[in-house]
Amino acid sequence: MKAMRSVIVMTAALVSTAAHAQYTDGIVKIGVLTDMSGLYSDVGGSGTVTAAKLAVEDFGAAAKGIKVEIVGGDHLNKPDVGSNIARTWFDVDKVDVIVDGMSSGVSLAVSEIARQKNKLFLATGPATPDLTGSKCSPNTIHWVYDSWAVANGTVKAAVKTGGDSWFFLTVDYAGGYALEGDAIAVVEANGGKVLGKVRHPLSNNDFSSFLLQAQASRAKVIGLANAGADMINSIKQAAEFGVVKGGQNIVALLMWANDVVALGLPAAQGIVLTEAWYWDMNDSSRAWTRRWQAERPSKLPMSNHAGIYSAVMHYLKAVETLKSDADGRAVATKMKEISTEDRLFGKGAIRADGRKIHNMYVFEVKTPAESKYFGDVYKLRTTIPAAEAFRPLKDGGCPLVGG
Repeated sequence: MKAMRSVIVMTAALVSTAAHAQYTDGIVKIGVLTDMSGLYSDVGGSGTVTAAKLAVEDFGAAAKGIKVEIVGGDHLNKPDVGSNIARTWFDVDKVDVIVDGMSSGVSLAVSEIARQKNKLFLATGPATPDLTGSKCSPNTIHWVYDSWAVANGTVKAAVKTGGDSWFFLTVDYAGGYALEGDAIAVVEANGGKVLGKVRHPLSNNDFSSFLLQAQASRAKVIGLANAGADMINSIKQAAEFGVVKGGQNIVALLMWANDVVALGLPAAQGIVLTEAWYWDMNDSSRAWTRRWQAERPSKLPMSNHAGIYSAVMHYLKAVETLKSDADGRAVATKMKEISTEDRLFGKGAIRADGRKIHNMYVFEVKTPAESKYFGDVYKLRTTIPAAEAFRPLKDGGCPLVGG
């Protein structure tokens, strides 16, 4: 299947106030690289480009005389495809920054390419904390969430309420390994035990053999270290096998509101999960959602879409301050120096390891009776402060962190 490289162009006429700026080719060019057609397309997809466009609009590029172009590409969740698109964008199409990444494997590859070419990568979709750990880069900033953050929120809550024995059903790629590893660390740190684990292929359809192994383990909790359609199919088939009725609980380590909608509240009610952002959190998030939905009626934006908006806004602020987009490392440094506060994520900051920090939230899925309208799926259980939400800086092993 050929990788899709759809192009969406936004331009604002250059004016005299930008005469001394050193934007590459006179244009700030943003590449949104995501899953446009696969199992993560609801979390990524064309909604990512919509989010980037809203950021450019709210930044006021036209009024400031900054010409911006946005291009979108589909990496098909394949690192080789994503790498080829990234190299072409940087070398031929003069893209200055790549946003999203979605797949952890793709994102790790793109991060290294951005470092080699001194461009910038703003990773909003991937789960792997390696992007701010052993594989951190001065040219990469990791937005929104990672497996450490969601594991510490969700797994800790589950263990504290009696889920002290676990069996993991894990997708067989980098993001799944990261989710599984971080979850196991939390289970064991809180006195729980891991009774077993099994790995399944990406974009799998039949989970019967894996679920039978999970049932045979007699673990109190079956932890799903997968996402998107894989996670949804796991839960649906677990219901068919009578897993919950048999006394075992399902914990989804990476779940979004669109997954809840796809499952339906009768199947998803009571699930506890950790998210960085929810469309129905407050008036500001609801207002932004209505604007996003103008191009995508009947759809809900996910935290990745909000993260792309936030990341692009902050990137443009840094570029405006520097009056240049030419040096990716310099732009990343400037982004770390200035406040990340925005209307969707509130106050935050970017650490030396490239981890963007903000509050995280532990939600519980509502019952059908509690939900009043489409997308009304969460109730807030607790807020995890930014300072506690992500892996401590000293524990990541990032070479950029001194001492």
